Amino acid sequence: MGSPIAKASPRIARRRLEDELKAKLHVPRVQRASGFAKFAVRDLIVSATPGSCEDEVSPVEYVETCCFKLHIEFRYPKGSNSGVYLRGRYEVQIEDSKGMEPLNDQLSSIYGFLSPSEMLAKNAGEWQSYDITLVGRMVTVVFNGKKVICSQEIPGITGGALDSREGEPGPIYLQGDHGPIEYRNIRIATAK
Repeated sequence: MGSPIAKASPRIARRRLEDELKAKLHVPRVQRASGFAKFAVRDLIVSATPGSCEDEVSPVEYVETCCFKLHIEFRYPKGSNSGVYLRGRYEVQIEDSKGMEPLNDQLSSIYGFLSPSEMLAKNAGEWQSYDITLVGRMVTVVFNGKKVICSQEIPGITGGALDSREGEPGPIYLQGDHGPIEYRNIRIATAK
């Protein structure tokens, strides 16, 4: 008989997952006009605090295809602002927008271009989710379980884009320099 396989304790397993997440998200820093953000990973939640350090990193996950599905959950305090950049070029806005009109600079919009069909924002401090599909420049955004942008073409790069090479793969960039934000359950899969 061989030696028994030891199972990792829940604490050790969680630590391994946190280490894997940190390794995926750690890249050379990216400075924005408004400053830097400090990102931390604790209890499998990625947290950003703007302007907290001048030698920090911006988390990204490279997507090897231009067509993907992204699931991401987030929460923010009252008045906060952030975003998720698709391939580093198109920002899906995150902003405390409960009770506001669904405009192209509010929560679940493609910043500056595409407005959501309705505003489904929860209260600040509650976890919310995006399920985003990007195929070429066609985007679908499901926000808190409801489709708010349905297979619409993004006309160009949004402000803050890392570059303008729209046809190439690029990173999922988590903005963290505009206000405090937390992210969790980040999953990426190839879209067909």
